[in-house]
Amino acid sequence: MRTPLLTPAPAAAPEQETPPRRTVAAWSLPVWAAVLASAAAGLLLDFASAPVGWWPLTFVSVAVALVALIGRSFGGALLVGTVFGAVFFATHLVWVGEFLGPVPWLALAGLEAVLFGAGAVPIALAYRWTARYPARGLVQLLVVPPLIAVLWTAREVVMGAWPYSGFPWARLGMTQVGGPLAEVASWTSVTGLSLLIVVVCASVVQWIRAGAIRFMLGLHPAVSVAVLLVVTPQFPTAPAGEFRVGWVQGNGPTGYFDDKAPGDVLAAQTAATVPLYGQPMDLLAWPEGGVDADPLSDPAAAKALDRVVRSAEAPLLMNAATTRGDDVFNTSLLWTADPTDRQWHDKVNPVPFGEYVPDRWFYELIVPDLVGLIQREYTPGTNPPIVQVGDVRVGLAICFDVIYDAVIWEAARAGAEMLVFQTNNADFRGTDENLQQLAFARMRAIETGRAVVNVSTVGTSQVITPDGTTVDSIGVDTAGASISTVPLRTGLTPAVILGPWLTALIVLAAAGALPAAWFSHRARTRADGTDRPTYPGSQP
Repeated sequence: MRTPLLTPAPAAAPEQETPPRRTVAAWSLPVWAAVLASAAAGLLLDFASAPVGWWPLTFVSVAVALVALIGRSFGGALLVGTVFGAVFFATHLVWVGEFLGPVPWLALAGLEAVLFGAGAVPIALAYRWTARYPARGLVQLLVVPPLIAVLWTAREVVMGAWPYSGFPWARLGMTQVGGPLAEVASWTSVTGLSLLIVVVCASVVQWIRAGAIRFMLGLHPAVSVAVLLVVTPQFPTAPAGEFRVGWVQGNGPTGYFDDKAPGDVLAAQTAATVPLYGQPMDLLAWPEGGVDADPLSDPAAAKALDRVVRSAEAPLLMNAATTRGDDVFNTSLLWTADPTDRQWHDKVNPVPFGEYVPDRWFYELIVPDLVGLIQREYTPGTNPPIVQVGDVRVGLAICFDVIYDAVIWEAARAGAEMLVFQTNNADFRGTDENLQQLAFARMRAIETGRAVVNVSTVGTSQVITPDGTTVDSIGVDTAGASISTVPLRTGLTPAVILGPWLTALIVLAAAGALPAAWFSHRARTRADGTDRPTYPGSQP
């Protein structure tokens, strides 16, 4: 048999398809389940906050909120995030409507909810744009969690600064004041603590998506950060002696709708101070609104304060509305026997719709009756939040200024060896507002390493040590006075030094990281030759 010159080539074996690398699980909750989960997460975060203060629930809340955002579209993320915000802020801020009714409460909670929902969209996009990376690779386990944390914390920063100076009342870091992680705030600031909390939660979520218990190594980032948070001690500040502070809660008629005559508040505050006369003290501290006349222009009020200073044999730190030219200020005055030694600090962040009305012409068209109640327009102060008492520098914050980082950090950098926070909670009697504000005062003590005297008109008032422990207090709706010896401290914590830089870096990182994730997503999509959605079965 003749052999052909050319033999047909054997048929090529079929090509073996390269098995695709495992990417993160392409799952997402149905939209109804995501909405319910987000609502539950918002409620859990309220329970984690004061006054309940079950701090571990913060981690559960954040993790559930993140899971609810995975696979969401733009509109879906906005919906899910807004539901979280609506549930949380409506429950957490219910005290806003105690005296003015539901309109201010719902307006504030609604605005915060919408802003929170808008801030959920970048988080959902970050999950979508990084989903093509291998589930057990470095990007998913080590890059995505910090990315999510930066986006969440940047939202917290923006909501704390905008609009109308912002409302940094609800922050993840503040929920930890009663737990073992609070001391971390002295190193990272409250904002940095919020960031680390989300890193832990996002790392756990990524571990679950990578296979959970079948991939124990993936839990390593979350465990490492969590252990670091638990074992980090408070940054030490240097002892600098002791200081005796008399502090007085007069329980006077200081609310907007309290029945009162001119001078009643000053009289109540003076009467409550009398038991302290004859006892040695370095400073006498009264709360915000403890004087219901301007002592700089009212001779009778000035003479009454002079009598208090002589009887106490100590300078008096008091607060009143003062007028200079055409401007009205919420002012803390160090009243001394010698008029030339008097010092003052004006509140930096007057409360919008409480102490002034921004864009008054517009809001008068919407709620003229409510806006009409606010006749006085306070001007923001620009002078430093500190007074000098002998050779001791005392840092100040007036009422809600305690929630603004910059005020507290400026006082510490100006040499404050202790802090006095003056507040008036009369319009929120019987609510959680005072206890939520107390959580801020305690965390500020930890963050700065300084003792705090937190004195209110109607309660509660407290003395707080530099480690955040409350050592003395006067209950709500009680007239009382006490003299406490508080430790003085010097030296700046890393939170005070690095806090402003870290806050700015978080916002800049968020602004740069999300576009970088999008460019990476587009590049990988084009390399694959596809332009399909990351989650084929994703819900809106």
